[in-house]
Amino acid sequence: MNNTVPLSSETIDLLKQLGAATIYEAQGAFGALDSGVKPLSPTMKLVGPAFTLDMRPGDNLLIHYALLHARPGDVLVIDCKGFMEAGVWGDVLTTQAMTLGLAGILVNGAVRDAQAIIDLQFPTFARGLSIKGTGKHQPGVINVPVTIDGCVIHPGDIVIGDRDGVVIVPPANLENALVQSLAREEKETTFKAAIKDGATTAELMQLAETFQRFHLN
Repeated sequence: MNNTVPLSSETIDLLKQLGAATIYEAQGAFGALDSGVKPLSPTMKLVGPAFTLDMRPGDNLLIHYALLHARPGDVLVIDCKGFMEAGVWGDVLTTQAMTLGLAGILVNGAVRDAQAIIDLQFPTFARGLSIKGTGKHQPGVINVPVTIDGCVIHPGDIVIGDRDGVVIVPPANLENALVQSLAREEKETTFKAAIKDGATTAELMQLAETFQRFHLN
């Protein structure tokens, strides 16, 4: 039932180091979730294959079921349709997720028990917080494609999140995204060194012609 492929610890560390913004740009400026999805704490970083949940708003029955099937290293991608008036995840579920070795969660909706989750240092990305509880009466589906603000997330897609936001990388694109991200990092390192030696971003990016076209000279 779980078709996700675990990532090596080296790949996970590299993706966290590169960061969501760099990977997003490097893979062709696609795969970003909207800016409403943020980590509970700015220091949280999230990397792992997606284990998707397509569930009803205001009900978290499917989460309890999914935790019987998710594997260590997975990221639960919980699509509750952006519903903000119920916290579908809290500290008890966090304790179970950490015991299972999950890499974190991404919630298209709200969570609660924020401070407890932050204290546990469990990577949690969501649209916001709600003190309201949920029912446990409605079915849903696991490991199917879900769409969050126009971004389609398939089971097994790589989820990378940090303070800047979240980007989704299809497994087939991962190797190229890493190569392009490292090249981008090298270029930016060169730029920063040149700037310290007196160069300007306008010069380095060859913007003089663009300035002239818009009469900015």
